[in-house]
Amino acid sequence: MHDFQVTAKDSKTSARTGVLKLSHGEVQTPCFMPVGTQASVKALSAEDVLACGSEILLANTYHLMLRPGADLIEKAGGLHAFMHWDQPILTDSGGFQVFSLADLRKITEEGVRFQSHLDGSAWEMSPESATALQHKIGGDIIMAFDECIPYPSPEEYVDQSVERTTRWAERCLATHRKSGKEKTQALYGIVQGSNFPQLREKSAKQLLAFDFPGYAIGGVSVGEPKEVIYGVVEKTAPYLPENKPRYLMGVGTPEDLWECVERGMDMFDCVMPTRIARNGTALTRKGRLILKNAQYAGDFTSLDPKCSCECCRNYTRAYLRHLFQAEELLVLRLLSLHNLHFMSEITVMMREAIKENRFSEAKLEFWADYFPATP
Repeated sequence: MHDFQVTAKDSKTSARTGVLKLSHGEVQTPCFMPVGTQASVKALSAEDVLACGSEILLANTYHLMLRPGADLIEKAGGLHAFMHWDQPILTDSGGFQVFSLADLRKITEEGVRFQSHLDGSAWEMSPESATALQHKIGGDIIMAFDECIPYPSPEEYVDQSVERTTRWAERCLATHRKSGKEKTQALYGIVQGSNFPQLREKSAKQLLAFDFPGYAIGGVSVGEPKEVIYGVVEKTAPYLPENKPRYLMGVGTPEDLWECVERGMDMFDCVMPTRIARNGTALTRKGRLILKNAQYAGDFTSLDPKCSCECCRNYTRAYLRHLFQAEELLVLRLLSLHNLHFMSEITVMMREAIKENRFSEAKLEFWADYFPATP
């Protein structure tokens, strides 16, 4: 099942709200997807993730293919049953991970040959096999297999890559249609083109011909500056259909969300909130709070006085700092829970601002607190 309705638009920006209906439930957009790389959002249970306000999460095809294997997940009843999560799931194609292996892989027209980062074993992934793997894993949204290239790359190579990504998208679609899974799993196309606006336009227009139920902007957050990411979004989003969800892959700091929702994007994912939690950093309305700093040793306030998460309701900065200094595992759960709750609250804030037609004002209000030194 896949249905998307735009429910409100901000008149001064390209920001919009929507409802995405999928096989395992509804998702309000703009949305942030926690990353459950190996069928787990690190340090959190499914109940924790739900309590953070998350309605959809992302799982990684490459990692699940290597361990525990797509066949085992299918035997368990699919990923929802395997990981005890009955809300929507998006699975990426594995393309980003495969291409990030660089020295361990070889690209051909057929697909990619690569070595596992776990044990060096030889694997192959093609548009057909990546799609079939995602059928077995069972995500509500599955992604076309694309070529994700590094930044910067020469324009000539990027052009060749865009053409290959289009040919691969067509093969993914053919495999998907033969599978009979179209009613339960939605296949999204991925626009490539690096930082070349004309190639982004070309990629988008080629993929539009396939009429995917949703479209993603891929190949960003691969080492380029923030302003390049925002520029790519600004130039690419207008070519994507108004009536379909737009997903910005691998991007998701608080500032990224405000900037890219403003430019018309709906869906985001990023490992950042849970990764920085494991390093003792909390996201707050006053910016990032680094717990190891000595100033918090006797601070008996919560991480964020305006936050209603389990961590902020019950624990102080002093206690959390003590846990981190003592290397107690509880702190990983509490900070991860708080950071994901914070990301969810940002999307709620955005949706309310869009409905009230005051997105720009809400962004500036958030900025004033989050970046107090920034004019």
